[in-house]
Amino acid sequence: MKTLTAGAFGKDFTWGIAMAAAQNEGAYTEGGRGLSIWDVFSRKRGVIKGGAKPYTACDFYHRYKEDLLLTKALGFKSFRFSIAWSRVLPDGNGRPNKEGLRYYHQVIDECLRLGLEPYITLYHWDLPHALELEGGWTSYKMMRWFPRFVTLCAEEFGDKVKNWIVLNEPAGFTSLGYMLGRHAPGKTGLDNFFPAVHHTVLAQAEGGRILRALVPNARIGTTFSCSEVIPYSDKPEDLLAAARVDVMLNRLFVEPALGKGYPSEAFKLIERLELYNKAWKYTERMPFSFDYIGLQNYFPVVIRYNPLIPLIQASEVRPVYRRVPRTAMGWEINGTCFGNIIRRFWKYGGVKEIMITEGGAAFKDSVSAGRVPDEARIAYFKEYLEALLKAKKDGVNITGYFVWTLTDNFEWTEGYKARFGLVYVDHQTQLRTIKDSGYWWRDFLSPA
Repeated sequence: MKTLTAGAFGKDFTWGIAMAAAQNEGAYTEGGRGLSIWDVFSRKRGVIKGGAKPYTACDFYHRYKEDLLLTKALGFKSFRFSIAWSRVLPDGNGRPNKEGLRYYHQVIDECLRLGLEPYITLYHWDLPHALELEGGWTSYKMMRWFPRFVTLCAEEFGDKVKNWIVLNEPAGFTSLGYMLGRHAPGKTGLDNFFPAVHHTVLAQAEGGRILRALVPNARIGTTFSCSEVIPYSDKPEDLLAAARVDVMLNRLFVEPALGKGYPSEAFKLIERLELYNKAWKYTERMPFSFDYIGLQNYFPVVIRYNPLIPLIQASEVRPVYRRVPRTAMGWEINGTCFGNIIRRFWKYGGVKEIMITEGGAAFKDSVSAGRVPDEARIAYFKEYLEALLKAKKDGVNITGYFVWTLTDNFEWTEGYKARFGLVYVDHQTQLRTIKDSGYWWRDFLSPA
């Protein structure tokens, strides 16, 4: 594609920045906020690179005006952020925290003052620790806790905010947090994973229904992480292994939302969900007609059969062994696969609209003479935006793209090592320096 311009996507296309409370706000004991599972999980030795903790992060809590002004200065029109559940409900399900609610009103009001359209993500992985002590997502009590949280946010902010995202990447927080134990809260095993999955699927739809009832003219979405899954060979065992991984990465949460149920035909293990969920009789409440779905694609995966891996009997052939372009985190860079997975979700039917609610890459950035050269990130965005535009021209109803992210943040178990931002952050001083990629976006989004 010879010329890539923002105008080629259409005048109504949404260009935004995305960030999350747990990764950016800091101020973890200020303003009446309760502890989240990430505050507690990060205290464990060896779970976060460099022993990092999200206690200060990017200090967005105090610097939100500066960061929103940066968002505006770089040319973006929309700002996606999440509500920290434990900031508005410190105990998860008790009395609301007026100071926390006031803070988010201030953030929203500042967005509107600057002409930034706010997009609220309700749950971006930071469950209140108080609820985790009662089982967290493994507990059916979640079907009381989560509606309480959604209702509070809808009633508080629904007159100002019309764009909502119910959950961020449910496949991520359930598998990493409740099966593999690599993310907060650090639980492992199918006895935790299956209940967490089912309650998340129910909460995903219930959150949408609550927003529909309480927020007039709301645009309601939810986001899914996704990866094109490529079999290592045409051998039947590799094809079946790839199909099993595809269930876990791409199908497990979107298909129930679309009324298709759980995809157990491709992975019989999923049938055991029924054995692990007392709430199974409520499966009719899994679908919801979202106005749009958010897709968040960071890499494809190449999968081969591996009988030594329990249950899924599959393993990834990592990019480093395939000698393909990759980010600082070892993730493959592949715009073609990005376009392919978008088309795949569109072909489901029942998907009205797709937004790319996160897109970006981590590279090893550093400040040099007041600049942050990051040509690799610029090349990454060009490749992925060209693939996005091609999918749009092919008939996929793609209506927006949100960059992940504004500032180098707390990147979960990567700590502060992985830098995704358009703005470099010195985490000792909180000094912000716009990277060359930030200036590239400013020029890309500037009117011709």
